[in-house]
Amino acid sequence: MTTTASPSPGTPSPPPGLRDFYENPAVPVASGPSRTLRQARMLARALGPAGASGPRTVLDIGCGDGTAAATAAPLLRGHRLIGVDWSQDALARARTRLPYAVRGELGGGGLPFASGVADAVLFSEVLEHLVDPDAALDEIRRVLRPGGNLMLSTPNLAAWYNRALLLAGVQPVFSEVSLRSVHGRPGAEVVGHLRLYTGRALREFVAASGFAVVALEGAPFHGVPRVLRPLDRLACAAPSLASILLLHARRT
Repeated sequence: MTTTASPSPGTPSPPPGLRDFYENPAVPVASGPSRTLRQARMLARALGPAGASGPRTVLDIGCGDGTAAATAAPLLRGHRLIGVDWSQDALARARTRLPYAVRGELGGGGLPFASGVADAVLFSEVLEHLVDPDAALDEIRRVLRPGGNLMLSTPNLAAWYNRALLLAGVQPVFSEVSLRSVHGRPGAEVVGHLRLYTGRALREFVAASGFAVVALEGAPFHGVPRVLRPLDRLACAAPSLASILLLHARRT
């Protein structure tokens, strides 16, 4: 099983095989509630209350079915949340949860926003689906104002159980070798992961893209077997071992 969110924005636009894959309504586009809530709390702390500084604009890029933005909304009252996704199917579902959801992609002509319009970007488990993550962060940096906040989450290649799986010669959870079926790892769902990061690699990658890393936290994975979930939550205290990496960075 792999962690999921919207896989839609790709850079450049996904080739026909990936495009068809991501438009398939059967492909999961929602992530676990624990990760979503932890990320929303990080964003709320970064932005502060709307009354103190006026409403801020938050873009949820790769919003999928709108779950992450809808979860964040109660913690961001007064701020403006806009969902963005490439998949028309995902947008149809997002519009049932969000007041604003628009079609856009990180490749091609770029996002349908002027430079510096956003105060924050939610980028929830999209990075692992991208063909060109460097160009994607360049486009996110463009739409963020100087000092704007990036809240990024992605699966951790070095999660505690992946370390044990590799020692046993088993393909790590979250990694995929095919878009058609699962091979060599636990789980049964294919969701199109193309890239995976450790905590160290994620920090270095984001910093090299013109952001100052503020914090790196961990979150549990909803697909961990129930008997192992207490251990998975405990691992969040050490982000390098956690299932999911939650990174807060600011545009320099």
